Amino acid sequence: MRPLNYAILKHLESVPFASPTDVIEALKGEYGSFKALRFEGVRESLMTAEQNGLLEEDHYDLDDQENLHIYYRVTDYGRSMIDKYIK
Repeated sequence: MRPLNYAILKHLESVPFASPTDVIEALKGEYGSFKALRFEGVRESLMTAEQNGLLEEDHYDLDDQENLHIYYRVTDYGRSMIDKYIK
């Protein structure tokens, strides 16, 4: 099993874009018992990857309860780094 942050990056690499909620849904089967697989932890991981140039914001929207959802996608640089270091 990969470390959770690696799994998050590999998931983002496999989809056009994803929000923290999307990531949690996709990974909860394998990582559901991890304390970091909660909204705040995943959001922090995505924001850190964004600051390191691996991800960028793709778009955002509001749901019916007016909660903001930010969607991220992998950058070209991020794809090369993920492929290079995470097998």
